[in-house]
Amino acid sequence: MITPRFSRRVRAQRRARGAVVFALAAALIAAPQLISVTPAVAAEEAPEDGTVEVSLTTGVHGVSQPGSPLLTTVTIDNGTREELSPGLVSVELNRTALADGAALTAWLDSGQTQGTFSSLGIEESEAVAASETSTTSVLTPVGVLGALPAGVYPIRVSLAANAGSAMTPPTGQSVLIIEGGTAAQVTVLVPVTATPADGGLLTAEELTALTAPDGALTAQLDGVAGTSAALAVDPLIPAAIRALGTAAPASALGWLNRLEVLPNDRFALQAGDADATTQSRADLPELLTPLPLASYMDPKNFAATATPTPDPTSSATPTPSPTPTEPELPTDAELMAIEQTAPAVLWPTAGIDTADLTKFNEWMSADVTTIILPSTSIAAPTGAVVDIDGSRVLVMDAAASAALSDAAAAVDDGAREREIAEGIAHLALTGPSPTLLVGLDRDESRTAEALRETILSVSSIGDPTDFSTLRTTSPQSATLRVSESDAAESSDRAALLNTLISDESRLTDFATILHDPLVLLSPERLQLLRLLGVADADAYTAAVVTHRTATTATLDAVGVQEPSPIQLFTSAAPLPVWVRNDLPWPVNVQLTATPSDARLDVQPSTEVAAGAASNTRVKVPVEARVGSGSLSVHFSLASPTGVPIGTDQTASVTVRAEWETIGLGILGGVIALLFVLGIVRTVVRRRRDAADAGSSD
Repeated sequence: MITPRFSRRVRAQRRARGAVVFALAAALIAAPQLISVTPAVAAEEAPEDGTVEVSLTTGVHGVSQPGSPLLTTVTIDNGTREELSPGLVSVELNRTALADGAALTAWLDSGQTQGTFSSLGIEESEAVAASETSTTSVLTPVGVLGALPAGVYPIRVSLAANAGSAMTPPTGQSVLIIEGGTAAQVTVLVPVTATPADGGLLTAEELTALTAPDGALTAQLDGVAGTSAALAVDPLIPAAIRALGTAAPASALGWLNRLEVLPNDRFALQAGDADATTQSRADLPELLTPLPLASYMDPKNFAATATPTPDPTSSATPTPSPTPTEPELPTDAELMAIEQTAPAVLWPTAGIDTADLTKFNEWMSADVTTIILPSTSIAAPTGAVVDIDGSRVLVMDAAASAALSDAAAAVDDGAREREIAEGIAHLALTGPSPTLLVGLDRDESRTAEALRETILSVSSIGDPTDFSTLRTTSPQSATLRVSESDAAESSDRAALLNTLISDESRLTDFATILHDPLVLLSPERLQLLRLLGVADADAYTAAVVTHRTATTATLDAVGVQEPSPIQLFTSAAPLPVWVRNDLPWPVNVQLTATPSDARLDVQPSTEVAAGAASNTRVKVPVEARVGSGSLSVHFSLASPTGVPIGTDQTASVTVRAEWETIGLGILGGVIALLFVLGIVRTVVRRRRDAADAGSSD
């Protein structure tokens, strides 16, 4: 899903190192969602111009527990090549709450905010060796914190070095969240996607890696197990497993079974996670779907049912012998089926308008279609469930979703905790709302630990709620907000999609040279769907250019090789022509030969069966009608249905048919001369023999 980044690059660089210790917090605050983390140290050698950085996390993912002391954990990262001397860690709180998400982002990015800061506590820090990190805990009693109204408050830390140090005191900032009122219901959506290298279906090798104990797909299920998160599953994943039949890896079959028995709510993404917004803007009559996947299945991997056949001539009852039958391959619907999915759900990119909503409802052919959109697409959202012109829309908090997506992708524990605190703060700033929705980004590399911790963190600000409950919540009225940039981007993507569909139509015509056109067309459609993938929306334009280049290469994979000049020394002889086939499948084409004038009579059409990935020699019969001359022969290929294939070629032909007559005359003369010489020799020999006989008498 396209989600705003909210100027996060500066913070990401500042948060790249360090870790957070929660063991003390677990002892002081009885919160089941709090997770202890072991401090980490940086093993890399610090650069010469390295710096000292400090960061902090406080409470439970930034949330203060009412009536409990506040524990703040400060991480000191010594990025220099020298030991950092002990100092004083000072934690301060600004008691002026941040007004909104923009103020929160400005505070975390720049450290600037309104109001004044007061001390929450000061602790001595230990010496930190070069290129290492350490943590210091600052405990603030309940009385010092005081009774703060519900809100999100700036909190910062500074490290003061000992007297005589020339180091500028480093600072870091975060937020303290004070809860108030009734906790909202919070739902988390987790996309489950996997992209094969060739853009088609996942191979057995890819599935083996993805569903291994440390595989990416295994991590997704490990991360959501035991949580209330809802799964948005690409149906091409189960399709790839089932299409392998008995050849499917055991780990992949186990993963699919585990997916089906998980109690989590789930719904199916469009195949390949294709974006419905782009398809609507392209004015397609219906959503694109995969073409038949039969070409991906090997019948031998699907056991046929054996039927006993009795012997009618025998009175005994022998053991019946099975009669082999053709295996019954699963249908596409059976391949892509996902158990217990919520129907009629679309999760497209932003930038839709009311006309798109109408088209979505028409496409889904359902009484109620649920559309998932970011809050940036809604004017003044008041909750996670809204009604827009009769369409049910679930609204994700865009800022919170972006921060929590970064948290789920973070490898470093400290960086993850800071991202979680920011995400929870954005949810707290949403205002009084009965429902909240978080949609994580499509991410095929996050770890189970990071995903689980991120999902569970929402319980610090609300009550985790499943997807089915959210869908049945009474909606509030809302209107769409479409920015000019989003609208322009959607239009540009739609124009490129129409170009891709036009290319696909050309490939459909081209594929008639194949015995089974689907071996080419089915992977092509899957690649097109993946090009439209929501996760890769930012790279869509470049990907389209690359794909169109590959399409052009495919269309040029079969053709007539450029012929060399031909010398024809007889009045009737075959012309040699080579047909090139770079495809991995054999093809059937019609070779047409057309002479430039009537001096050469050429067989007009020749059927050619060209082998896979090879050059096939074709002999085209010709007959010269004149003794000599120069002309050209035009060669072209077409499919059995008459579709032009490849680039036409022209051969220069020089006819020297009179040379054949001259050669025959000379040969006849030589034969006659030899015959006469033979007769003369025989006569002379006989006369000589007769003369010798007379002399002897």
